[in-house]
Amino acid sequence: MKYSLATIAQLVDGELLNSTSEPITEITFDGRTAKPGSLFIPITWGNDGHNFIQGAIDNGASATLWAADHVENQPSDFPIIIVQDTLKAFQQLAQAYLKEIGPKVIAVSGSNGKTTTKDFIATIASTMYRTVKTPKNLNNELGVPLTILSMPADTEVLVIELGMDHPHDLDSLSKLVTPDIAVLTMIGEAHIEFFKTRARIADGKMEIINGLKSNGVLVYNGDEPLLIERAANLTFQTKTFGLSTDNQLFASQITLTDQKANFTTNQMKEAFQIPLTGNYNVSNALAAISVGQLLKVPANLMKTALQGTIITENRTEWIAGNFGGQILSDVYNSNPTAVREVLKSFSAIKKFNRKFVVLGDMLELGTAGPELHASLATDVIDAKPDAIFLVGPLMQNLADKIANQDSQLTVHSFLEPEIDTLIKTLQAQLQTNDQILIKASHGLHLERIVQALTK
Repeated sequence: MKYSLATIAQLVDGELLNSTSEPITEITFDGRTAKPGSLFIPITWGNDGHNFIQGAIDNGASATLWAADHVENQPSDFPIIIVQDTLKAFQQLAQAYLKEIGPKVIAVSGSNGKTTTKDFIATIASTMYRTVKTPKNLNNELGVPLTILSMPADTEVLVIELGMDHPHDLDSLSKLVTPDIAVLTMIGEAHIEFFKTRARIADGKMEIINGLKSNGVLVYNGDEPLLIERAANLTFQTKTFGLSTDNQLFASQITLTDQKANFTTNQMKEAFQIPLTGNYNVSNALAAISVGQLLKVPANLMKTALQGTIITENRTEWIAGNFGGQILSDVYNSNPTAVREVLKSFSAIKKFNRKFVVLGDMLELGTAGPELHASLATDVIDAKPDAIFLVGPLMQNLADKIANQDSQLTVHSFLEPEIDTLIKTLQAQLQTNDQILIKASHGLHLERIVQALTK
């Protein structure tokens, strides 16, 4: 991005005061990271960003947006663009830049797997196109426009992750990015606190098509009946992927190791390999292959790309532990569907010595939280761990259910302030060639356990 202040003011319907000729080349929300060429965006959530303008000025920011209702404390001798709503103006600027650059936009969402799928798609696309993807998980109303405005001017494909916490989140984000291809990975229970049912979550996820271009394509997981039902009467092109043979693209001959998954498909002669284990990651790869076909990427290039994909950290990844064994770490987010899938993968992997499972509370499940935690008992027992460690008050529901179903399984329960005690308990038990699964919502910060067992 490189715009004059006058151009930005025009694009966001703002009033420019104290103009300067210095071009704007980047955006910042944090005055501490401001520097020459940056436009400071004061967001009014929580601590009002307008209160931190002096820090941005001191660090060299070139200009700032400014909300009209904060006129009483606006800088008098610094370039500012007065707007009605700083967030809306920021999104307007991003939308204008996206239209100017004109890349093919691939929007990815889903209750689980969207970041991994984004990584797979971007790696495939980059074999033939200048490709930009959402960094980390910057997938909300701030992260999406920030990703857009970070694009180089020669970007040909933008792979952008869209997150959803509340109803209508995807409606606004989809209309912001106007995708050429929309991808839905799966429907789980994430954020059921705000949606109440999986059916309503599916309705929310289907909002990804609200900004889809008229000639766009929806690529979705055909193993999910809720998506099949909602896609049945769509007038634009759709493609399904999944593990069931009912899908247009499906996998066969799946073999899993502790670090990788190998599979073939019904449409190509190539055998594919991905640097992640689990059938659910095979499904994510199938989504990416479906997009690759739409981008006309040859199968041999997709094969090479998938095999070498670098996955965003804190997703399901095997890490060498300092105890001589391995850790399957998945500490970014969690919901019942995701836990069941990772437990299946963990239990299917060759057992070198003993297996331990550490699960933390699954957040944003609302009043259904206790029941949904307890519902995992059979899945945990079927994974046949040598011991299980549970973290958080909601996980006590699972502990009680396990005790009722299998009194022989060793269960240790902890609250979040007791994580240090949990770590010491684990360290006293772990031996060479043990394997440990660690999964929870990020709010539990179980990465502390991962760090303690790897440093």
